[in-house]
Amino acid sequence: MSFERAELDEMVERWLQANVDCEKTGDWRPLAEFYTEDATYGWNYGAKHDFMAIGRDQIRDYAIGYEMDGLDGWTYPYQSWVIDEKTGDMMGLWKQIFEATREDGTHYGLEGIQGSWFKYAGNFQWGWQRDFFDYGNVTALFMEMMTDGVMSKGMQGRIDRVLNAKELLPGWYPLGKTPVEMW
Repeated sequence: MSFERAELDEMVERWLQANVDCEKTGDWRPLAEFYTEDATYGWNYGAKHDFMAIGRDQIRDYAIGYEMDGLDGWTYPYQSWVIDEKTGDMMGLWKQIFEATREDGTHYGLEGIQGSWFKYAGNFQWGWQRDFFDYGNVTALFMEMMTDGVMSKGMQGRIDRVLNAKELLPGWYPLGKTPVEMW
């Protein structure tokens, strides 16, 4: 299915504004309205786990709810977009930056390439989203932040929740075992 470029550009603008609004409030759940009822949203969590939310409710509750809780003070500014009008594939490349600064004045931020691959479904909604980031760099950044004492209570709680989980958290699956394909 092909789409008009103007519609895809407007989708990006709506999405970017909604992200800015959510960053200000620290609540990402309103972004769920940008997904179809049956959309999927997933990413890899390193060598042992993948994450997958299936349907708008799980996206709201797990992907942009539970998984984003504790990430207050983080921004995700998009750097560039690649848009394919013929397929509705859209790729947004972003950075992940924390508000605290190091002694040299630079912000704590994730190194490497981060982004989201979206499938546009029409009607200003995503049919699916897959995020990608370097999990090794995430681990190194969080370790640096803990060592420097800038880890927020919310972030520390998020890390503790993962480390102390007795069973898989909502949306977490053994590597390669998500109920829908990752790629």
